[in-house]
Amino acid sequence: MKEITLENFRCFHTKQSAHLAPLTLLVGENSTGKTSFLAAIRVLWDCIYGQRNPNFRASPFDLGDFDEVSHRRSERSRSAPEFEIRGQIDQEGHARVVFKKEGRNPVPAKIRFTENDNWIEDSRESETNHWMRVGTRRGAWEVSLSTIFQGRAMPLIDSRQFISAILLGRLSNESEDGTMPVPLNGAPAFSKEDLDSIRNIRLMDHLPAGNQPYANAPARSNPRRTYDPASLGPDPKGEHVPSLLANLAVEAPDVWTSLKQRLEKFGSSAGIFDEIDIKRLAKPGGDLFQIQIRKSGKRLKGTKHKLMDVGYGISQILPILTELMLIETPRMALLQQPEMHLHPMVQATFGSLLCEIAGQGRQLIVETHSDHLMDRVRMDVRDRKTSLKPEDVIILFFDRNDLGAQIHPIRLDEQGNYCGTPRGYRKFFMEETRRSLGLF
Repeated sequence: MKEITLENFRCFHTKQSAHLAPLTLLVGENSTGKTSFLAAIRVLWDCIYGQRNPNFRASPFDLGDFDEVSHRRSERSRSAPEFEIRGQIDQEGHARVVFKKEGRNPVPAKIRFTENDNWIEDSRESETNHWMRVGTRRGAWEVSLSTIFQGRAMPLIDSRQFISAILLGRLSNESEDGTMPVPLNGAPAFSKEDLDSIRNIRLMDHLPAGNQPYANAPARSNPRRTYDPASLGPDPKGEHVPSLLANLAVEAPDVWTSLKQRLEKFGSSAGIFDEIDIKRLAKPGGDLFQIQIRKSGKRLKGTKHKLMDVGYGISQILPILTELMLIETPRMALLQQPEMHLHPMVQATFGSLLCEIAGQGRQLIVETHSDHLMDRVRMDVRDRKTSLKPEDVIILFFDRNDLGAQIHPIRLDEQGNYCGTPRGYRKFFMEETRRSLGLF
């Protein structure tokens, strides 16, 4: 995803656009919109590639009902009647989603996919007033879906499958049942050339299941002395990760060996552990197991300790490390404060890992309050530690603006210096430094 635009979405009242890079870092004070920004990205992804209305209360982003999502200027004022999320997916592809209130929930009232001069729009003004509009360089046309479905309520797109399987199939035949597109604004009759242009919009391609962006919760699961290998689905808090590791060790030993090596490389670089192992407390296939950690000394390996006995930080970073290091994982990750409970050296090492992962073709969008993580990213980019270039990193600074929030983009130069910082950036830190030097 190259860019996202928000309007009337939570604290973003006026239309604001922000570019996204392979590695995008979200910084700023608490309650300035960083988590809402991450949630908006996942909502947009669901609208483009999902097969259902997006769930605004899905963990780890519980945004509430429509009146809590749509911007409201004051306690006495009403929420805006609609809000909008737009995205630039690649150089030519764009998506626009307008949400309105249905019951208490926000639902897509309009979705438009655009690529170059071609676009297709699903617009539902009410349950029984539903239109599909299309456009090419030759003009624009519309079809009443209410006619096709004889007044029955039709859910908003699942439309990519609907378009290709039903609508475009009908449009390719000169039927007389009202499904042929009606020209708008003096457009010529809809042709096979127009049909082919609409069919080629790549945003209508279906992604395989399981590609929803990985999103972590800011506080992860608590460590345990023993674990049960019961199969658990992906969980933002990482509750499933211990069972995932144990199952890999038995069912996919090659994958486990590769992952174990990467985890141990990170642990050793960060100075928190040199070995990680799965210890079963019964014969293979038994019920209980432990995750054991060992930190070696200069001459002796030392003893292995249960995950619960080696400090809280390792258990908090392990779920994120696992999700980032597994090969078959979503290409986009939305990370909330991965540095929680970590020593500054571990935070810095994690910054290097972000550069490495983003340099391998993944897109990482990271909310952070860690100067150590930020500084390591700057230095690794400057020193060419990975393939990540200065233009592959964007820092988005979130600042309060009256009753809303403002996003300021900051870039890195070849020396790893910040470029284009706004006046309020790091004001608190500069004041603290002056005070510590006795300059007040």
